[in-house]
Amino acid sequence: QVQLVESGGGSVQAGGSLRLSCAVSGYTYSNNVVAWFRQAPGKEHEGVAGINTGFGITNYADPVKGRFTISRDNAKNTVYLQMNSLKPEDTAMYYCAAGLRTGGRWNSRGDYKYWGQGTQVTVST
Repeated sequence: QVQLVESGGGSVQAGGSLRLSCAVSGYTYSNNVVAWFRQAPGKEHEGVAGINTGFGITNYADPVKGRFTISRDNAKNTVYLQMNSLKPEDTAMYYCAAGLRTGGRWNSRGDYKYWGQGTQVTVST
């Protein structure tokens, strides 16, 4: 059974930092893409960052470039999202996703098979 478990969310003031973790189990983790998405109230899911767990190639959405860093620890089957210089507009439920279909796009929600339950990030002014 595939499980993705997110942790690390919370409430911070603008300018602060958080680190999210996504622990993956029951899935061939190596050389696959794991991504972070977010969904703010009333908005669509947005791809935030993705990483190829084998090659370490990363992708970021424009609004988070230079502020967020995605990384992985393959020994722990865990992907991290370090979020710095947080802004109120980063407030959302953050989800990790795995199981990107062949030919899929890292930031396409419908191209992923497995999802975590999400962790809430709230940034106040």
